[in-house]
Amino acid sequence: MVAREIAGELLRIGAVEIRPDPEAWFTWSSGERAPIYCDNRRILSYPKVRTRVAQALAAAIRQRFPEVEVIAGTATAGIPHAAWVADILGLPMVYVRSSAKGHGQGRQVEGKPLSGESVVLIEDLVSFGGSAATAVEGLRAERGNVIGVQAIVSYGFTAALQRFEELGVPLQALVRYDDLLDEMQLDEVSRRALSAWRAR
Repeated sequence: MVAREIAGELLRIGAVEIRPDPEAWFTWSSGERAPIYCDNRRILSYPKVRTRVAQALAAAIRQRFPEVEVIAGTATAGIPHAAWVADILGLPMVYVRSSAKGHGQGRQVEGKPLSGESVVLIEDLVSFGGSAATAVEGLRAERGNVIGVQAIVSYGFTAALQRFEELGVPLQALVRYDDLLDEMQLDEVSRRALSAWRAR
């Protein structure tokens, strides 16, 4: 199964770390206390892993969004993955800033101008979905028809799922939070505690 394979590789290279003990939990930039930390920039340093992830992303997009015409990446972590996927699929690629530049041409979307093409946005990680939603809105503002968001990892928070439903854009991920827990082969007590954190 692709999800378990990729999950195992992300854990192996330290792109994802999970700490069952609440005393050792991470603090995210938002202030959120969490048992998981995901840094998919680690993938860039492992050629075999980055190639496998790019192939899996491309295959998932081909299957779910066959009408795609442009691949977009979120700045900055989504950019390299979008470039590799666009190369595999033989498609144009653009990237989306968190906001428009305050100088020059003032663009939020960099690359070729869009004119209604079907776009799939690649995001390295979706937690609550805020950055991906901002990117979707930026692409739409510059005449991109966003038909889907493809993530490497999604935590599956209800808030994120609701946000994409409201946007009218389907989200899919190579690896879900549960896939990571499955790959770690945790004891039942730890598994329940970690699942409860995500479900709150």
